[in-house]
Formats: sequence, C-alpha cells, structure tokens
Amino acid sequence: MCGNNMSAPLPAVVPAARKATAAVSGARAAEGSPGPPPATACHATSPSQAGATPVIFLHGLGDTGHGWAEAFAGIRSSHIKYICPHAPVMPVTLNMNMAMPSWFDIIGLSPDSQEDEPGIKQAAENVKALIDQEVKNGIPSNRIILGGFSQGGALSLYTALTTQQKLAGVTALSCWLPLRASFPQGPISSVNKDISILQCHGDCDPLVPLMFGSLTAEKLKSLVNPANVTFKTYEGMMHSSCQQEMMDVKQFIDKLLPPVD
Repeated sequence: MCGNNMSAPLPAVVPAARKATAAVSGARAAEGSPGPPPATACHATSPSQAGATPVIFLHGLGDTGHGWAEAFAGIRSSHIKYICPHAPVMPVTLNMNMAMPSWFDIIGLSPDSQEDEPGIKQAAENVKALIDQEVKNGIPSNRIILGGFSQGGALSLYTALTTQQKLAGVTALSCWLPLRASFPQGPISSVNKDISILQCHGDCDPLVPLMFGSLTAEKLKSLVNPANVTFKTYEGMMHSSCQQEMMDVKQFIDKLLPPVD
C-alpha cells in the first residue's frame, strides 16, 4: 500500500481509512467521488440520541474524513458520535507542491526536517474551535476525545498539549509530535498534564517509521503523567490500520467515555 520512498507523493496514505473500514468489517463479523469539501465541513456519525459524546478524529495527508467516519461507524457505541472534519486543500512541499487535503504543510519526514510552525499552530486553533463548538452544544470538554491518523494524529497530539480545554484523552495513530522542541524538557503545566493518550503504530510503517512513534511516546511520557500514556505496536502493519488497532481504540474510548444518565 505504501512505497518505501519516503519522498514519494503521499496520497498513498489515503487507503488507510479504507483499510480501517475493512478491519472494522472483519471485527463486526467476529463480533457477530467529488473533490474534498472545505475544512469547515465534517462527516459525523449519527447517534440515536441528542447530546452524544463526541470523538473528533483527524484524517491523514491526502485523505478526507469520510473513510474514517465510515470505519468508526462500525465500532461506535450508541452514546458516542465521531466527528471527522476534512482538511483544506493546499500545496504540500514534500509532494512537489501538489495540492491535496492537508492540515498544514509538510517539508520533510525526518526528525530534523523543517516544520510549518505557523500552519501547525493555525490548524490547532481550528481544531480548538471544533472543541469549542461541542462545548457550546452542552458537552463538557472533559467528555471529548481528540484523535487522528498520521498528520491528523500529529495535529491531535499538538492540540491536546497546547489547549486550555481539558480533554478526556487522545488517540494518536501512526504519527509523531510536531514542534517537539517547543515543549519543555519536563512535565507541562497545562490542564491536560494528566491526559490519557493511546498511541498506536505499525512495526512495518515505511512512511512514519516505528522509531518516530517510539521517540514520540518517550517525549509524551516526559510531558504528561507517564502512567496515562499507552504505546501499542502492531506486527506487520504498515502506514495503515488493522482490526486489532480499531478494537483497541474502541476499548480506550469506551473506558474514558462511559454512558451518563
């Protein structure tokens, strides 16, 4: 699914959501188009009752929220809704300035690559606005989980560690921590210093190597309560998802966001 040339165009990331959908289809069995919309649009699963607890999940580079929304619809508990926004379309330096859905520009995929600091910070503000909207709808921020895959997972981590909104947790799949040098050497002092984080990574990922995930997990444990950081790896998984990962995500979310009467 993903080539080994890390400088190759990254729409190869797109099938991850389709892989996740296929994984969920398998899990369900075990348990018994047009161009991308603007960034303000979202694809959300539709719970049966009002006031459902939200999980905001951000897709990867070159993708849209539709595939992940479909995947999460297969594992969603009845009181949970998944909000899967679509990134704006912009030129991506890494991909020879090809225009594609992207939360921010990516210059390179090595630990010392230059980063799009203004773009990352603006994207984080946009995600915080989505959280604010759910709070205005009557959901306490500490009943909201933020998550994402690849570039979206990176943005979810950065947003959770920089926002003043206390969140329930983060699910960070096949990703890294952006602007890591901007964080302190020791624990952060923000409202999310004790946040629960589930970080997942495939051990055969050719685009975001497992080493990046391991280094990110180490950094996260220095920033927040290390007892609340879980790092899971999946044998044979590339830059994608799998049935076991989706079930681990479901368990994490259901534990942090139990139904309330």
